Amino acid sequence: MAVVASPSASSVTRLVVALPWGLRTPAAARRIAVRWLEETECTRTADVVLVVSELVTNAVRHTRGPCLLTLTEDGESLDIAVTDYSEDMPDVHRPAGGDQRGGFGLEIMHHLGDSVRVVPRIGGKTVHVALRVQAPAHDRRRPP
Repeated sequence: MAVVASPSASSVTRLVVALPWGLRTPAAARRIAVRWLEETECTRTADVVLVVSELVTNAVRHTRGPCLLTLTEDGESLDIAVTDYSEDMPDVHRPAGGDQRGGFGLEIMHHLGDSVRVVPRIGGKTVHVALRVQAPAHDRRRPP
């Protein structure tokens, strides 16, 4: 049995940004994420930016309102969350077919993320994608 200590509040870094609905919103979210990731020295910047882009694009494509982007990093994992104001739930388990349009973003998120979950709420939902940003101790290479 492994014992895992909770990180102290000071080791958690969080960014919360309200984004307006619009066709340029995904690009703005990518730029915001890149700037924040540079400050946190995240090891998976390209993956995080791709997930941010897919989540925000889905919010713009499937809703007509603003969304909220939240990035939370604790030194071991990064939670990417987008809250929108549509109660319509995405089918996170539906594979995209070759002849249908869209659906590939969720496959990308499942491939890159360690977990994908949708949290419904009255008036909307939040889609979370968690990515490991630091290798577990048993995966690290020992110094020579």
